[in-house]
Parts: sequence; structure tokens; C-alpha cells
Amino acid sequence: MKNRISIQVGLSGYSFKIQADNVQHSSSWMGAERIFTTPEFQKRYGEVEISLFTPKFTLVPSHFHHPLHARKMLEEVVNVAENDLVEFVEVPECAAVLVYSNTIGETLSRVISESVLKLDGTKADPLPEAYYLLKQIPQIQEYNKIIASYMDGWLYLVIAQGRSLLLCNSFQAPDFTTAEYFIFMAMKKLQLNPEVSTICFRTELQEDQEMSLYRYFKNVEQI
Repeated sequence: MKNRISIQVGLSGYSFKIQADNVQHSSSWMGAERIFTTPEFQKRYGEVEISLFTPKFTLVPSHFHHPLHARKMLEEVVNVAENDLVEFVEVPECAAVLVYSNTIGETLSRVISESVLKLDGTKADPLPEAYYLLKQIPQIQEYNKIIASYMDGWLYLVIAQGRSLLLCNSFQAPDFTTAEYFIFMAMKKLQLNPEVSTICFRTELQEDQEMSLYRYFKNVEQI
């Protein structure tokens, strides 16, 4: 397996996971001031993933997507400023296209993209956290697949059953209790039972957050 670094970036800072020689190393959440002194960012990697916590996204079935209509489709579901850059990326696993904007008032993701390079010297473009949640679906063996991230007052949530995607959305949640409310609301609407389901988080959970989820779910995993 190639040495790989996965970096998550938000308004409040960043964290990373490195997989090398079948060993995984994870960092804590760090402030932007530490970016130029992070030794792991001075190396090159076989694979580089940069995830940005942007709530500005929508998932469009591939047969409905047209590049010229991307901005209009995004404007229908989130507030998009005139100078926001709108982009899109294919998600073949879902037969869909993720339309998004990384314009959320930060520059850290761009700095990291320029600094952390692949072995051949090329850079990885930051993609929305929602993209990596969707890419995680095939990796989960259980029939009910609930994958989430929580950062900077936003919950990012993907729910699938088998190969069928049921939900891909973000919810403004100023605290974790509110984030849990949206999780349970979505599961109730989709008629899913948390007592027989595992919820997977891509962001680090505090001990009290993890224990709170264990009160309702069969299992809680951090991936």
C-alpha cells in the first residue's frame, strides 16, 4: 500500500491521518499557526487527500448534471455569493455528481494543498468532506451505513442501506446535542433503528459524545 496522508481542514484548524507500512498515525486537532512547523507536511506521499468542511454542496444524479448548470443547482439549496467559486466532482459509487463551493472564508486548505505534495510533485485539490463520506460507503460492511462528521458547528451526514443512498446533507448544529437531534430525526424519517445500527464518525469524538451515542446505537466507530 502506498504511504497516504488524509487531511481534514476547517475554519478552526486541521488534523491528519497517515497510513504508512500498514501502520496508521493520527494527529489531534491543531490550529492554523502550526501548519509551517508540522514535520509530516514536509514529506511527500503516494496519496494525498484534503477534505474541507464546507456545507455548500448538493448531490445531483449524473444524468441530471450539466456543467453549465452547476451554479444554478447549488444556488437552489444553499446560499452562494456572486464571487463564490462553484466546482463539481464525480462520485461513481453513487452514480452522481457532487456540486460544491469551497469558498467559506478560509485559505488554510489552499496553503496545505500547495505544501503537501505527492511523490511526483503534484498537488491534491481540496474536496468537500461530504465527498469522502460518500466514498466511505462501500467500505462499510453493515447493511445500515450511517457516516458522519461534526466540525465548526456543522453536522455532515450520509446514510445508505446496502447500495442505496438515502441521504447526503449538512445541518447547522451549534452543539453536539443538536447534531444528535438531526441524526435521530433523519433515521426516524428513514425508518432506521439505531439499536441495530453502527454509526461511523470521520471526525474525532470526545469521550462524552461517544458515550452519548452508545446510549442509542449498537456500536460507534471512528474511521
